[in-house]
Amino acid sequence: MKKIAIALTLAAGLGLGSLAGVQAALPKPPAKSDAEKAAEAEKAAAAKAKEADENSRAQDRAVANYKKGKGIADAKSPATTSGKKK
Repeated sequence: MKKIAIALTLAAGLGLGSLAGVQAALPKPPAKSDAEKAAEAEKAAAAKAKEADENSRAQDRAVANYKKGKGIADAKSPATTSGKKK
């Protein structure tokens, strides 16, 4: 009977200990300085500009591919003019 009581006490202690460990809060990170905030804002702006540029290039490639597949010529290309001036 003593072995069961010891085992139950150990199990309860382990359960309470693990529960306390789960409930523990992590320390808050240190506050960022103005220079760090400015650097992060600059990085975010650069990333946004790069993404917008990549998106624009992808759209241009898609339009060019569509026109090529459909046989649509650009208005500036010599294939659309007859060679005569009006």
